[in-house]
Amino acid sequence: MKIAFLTAGGLAPCLSASIGALIRRYNIIAPHAEMIGYLNGYRGLLLGKSISFPNAVKQNADVLLKYGGSPIGNSRVKLTNVDDCVKRGYVKEGKNPLEVAAKQLIDDDVTILHAIGGDDTNTMAGELSRFLLKIGYELTVVGLPKTVDNDVIPISQTLGAWTAAEQGAIFFENVVNENTTSTRQLIIHEVMGRHCGWLTAATAFEYRKLLEEKRFLPEILLTRNRWDIDAVYVPEMEIDMDIEVERLRKRMDEKDGVNIFLSEGAGIDTIVVEMEAKGEEVQRDAFGHVKLDFINPGEWYAKRFTELLGAEKTLVQKSGYFARSAAPNERDLDLITRSANLAAECGINGKGGVVGLDQDNKDKLSLIDFSRIKGGKPFDINETWFGDMLKEIVQPKGKKL
Repeated sequence: MKIAFLTAGGLAPCLSASIGALIRRYNIIAPHAEMIGYLNGYRGLLLGKSISFPNAVKQNADVLLKYGGSPIGNSRVKLTNVDDCVKRGYVKEGKNPLEVAAKQLIDDDVTILHAIGGDDTNTMAGELSRFLLKIGYELTVVGLPKTVDNDVIPISQTLGAWTAAEQGAIFFENVVNENTTSTRQLIIHEVMGRHCGWLTAATAFEYRKLLEEKRFLPEILLTRNRWDIDAVYVPEMEIDMDIEVERLRKRMDEKDGVNIFLSEGAGIDTIVVEMEAKGEEVQRDAFGHVKLDFINPGEWYAKRFTELLGAEKTLVQKSGYFARSAAPNERDLDLITRSANLAAECGINGKGGVVGLDQDNKDKLSLIDFSRIKGGKPFDINETWFGDMLKEIVQPKGKKL
């Protein structure tokens, strides 16, 4: 028996730990299995680049539970985007990437493949699984769902997202102290989330929990409202700039600063339309996603709010790389372990799919068919905890704004 692993897409606080948890489980149920990791995700699979997991790794799998990042590397490769794979030198002209990947798995005599990634990674795993079935090769593909955005359908909680929210809150806990460097200070905390605002909302929620643990000295500048959040913007909510500018200008006058939590995907359509109307090229990745680093939504909002709020100093800080590179917290580690245990059992039993908390099955940890995996799950802005937080932000206790 030969078990292969690959991690793909962006980082999340679960990749290394997921591999570690899978190895631990296989050490119990298939102790003599050979294990390899394809380097840099589907890129390594296409190029035939892999690394063997010797006994030293198998016997010390617990070490992997304490690391962020991936011990075998990541990349963003879409196996069904032939032109992109050819352009990047992963396959030769005229070759089908799915066929190349399948042949490599066959040549490597892989029995079980674990793909750890988001919706793109797992939909590609599904395509690969179907292709292998079509040509009659018996290989079981079992995916694990990671993404800090928590936006995979139909999975209620993706691996690593809780940790990313917690780490983003810790990031801002330091950044917010910059409010003392200037009068009329505007701080924009840009949080990852292309289409889904869950991470921005959850990060704001976690940060405000940290505020509850702090002591303040209202006799000087160390006041709760100065350290609190003044706005949370997510893609699922329209931003009425006129209303928000009026509200935030009052807040700026009152507390001499404004703190905004902004999802990187909030208002992105408006920004793209504006850029294209000016004849500017909008860069996209292999999956057709707008490259948000190129768009820079935080700077776009900063420019407008600076002028409209009369800010004297503006700071845009992104917690994305800090948050997504962390090792998992205890809550995530528990979910990772339970998911890996089930994924290994499914692999041994020849059952393919994605292991996750199934929203359509009362959030039960289940094996979900690849055909049901999709991206773009929106954040439910009607969640009670989110609505309560927004009410407190818009009208703090004891304040009429």
